[in-house]
Amino acid sequence: MSARLLTHLRHVDLAVPDYDKQLGFYSGVWGLTKVAEDSGISFLAAEGSPEQYVIRLRKADEKRLDLVSYGAASPADVDTLAERLLAGGVQLISQPGTVDTPGGGYGFRFFDVDGRTVEVSADVEVRRHRRIEERESVPVKLSHVVLNSPDLNRTREWYERHLGFRLSDTLSSPHMGEVMHFMRISTQHHSMAIAQGPHTSLHHVSFEMRGLDEYMRGSGRVMRAGFRKIWGPGRHMAGDNTFTYFLDPHGNTVEYTTELECLDEDTWHPHIYDFSQPEVTDQWGTANPMNELVAKESFNDPDRGVFVAPPV
Repeated sequence: MSARLLTHLRHVDLAVPDYDKQLGFYSGVWGLTKVAEDSGISFLAAEGSPEQYVIRLRKADEKRLDLVSYGAASPADVDTLAERLLAGGVQLISQPGTVDTPGGGYGFRFFDVDGRTVEVSADVEVRRHRRIEERESVPVKLSHVVLNSPDLNRTREWYERHLGFRLSDTLSSPHMGEVMHFMRISTQHHSMAIAQGPHTSLHHVSFEMRGLDEYMRGSGRVMRAGFRKIWGPGRHMAGDNTFTYFLDPHGNTVEYTTELECLDEDTWHPHIYDFSQPEVTDQWGTANPMNELVAKESFNDPDRGVFVAPPV
């Protein structure tokens, strides 16, 4: 396993066919703030986050996951990671250098084992942000991203070997075997999870709310606006976080949640949770039952045109 050089999740970039509709959803009912826009590309921030933006939307003919971006502590760490990836046979898309997006910085891009584009950057300018007030039901920050992979354990091992992710917990069942790995780069239970799916795609993007009341108010607002709720409200066992999942206008799954469990990394041992047990998927018992139809919604459409990366 590589020494950990990543610090946190920065942003998730989406290609969207109906750009205006998606922009209206994320900057309106979902509660993000548009901070920049230029010729079919927009950048949306979370009001409580120091990140310049947490979602980028790009107008395109087909929807896809364009990019997942992580932070590093320094330009030296960016350079070190790029050298390690090259030595490990990972294909770089760009060499470390100036990042030409809001906030600038120093970073580079590369392909993961499933052909997704990943970015790592440092020295990005901190955005002026603010405390989210009581009853204010807008996202505080980007919480985590979950990715579908046709080979769950190959993807897990790649992220452990090359990027220093560590396994927090696993969901499994007697009939399906392992179906999800929760992976961390800090004491937060997970910044990313990998789900077993039929193809490479985005499973969901999660946004952290201030607290339970704000989480419920936000969930109600999205429901009243007529957007489809897939699952929730409830509280997961792995990560001990709340969840309500919705579909955005193009069928990407997005989640409102509250603060994830923080781990003592020196003493933590991963659990294998049997997700066929109802209390594993929802400790409260308030969510609609997890079933095959709910699970299929988050398989999403295949990401077309992804690079076929070698299994290093």
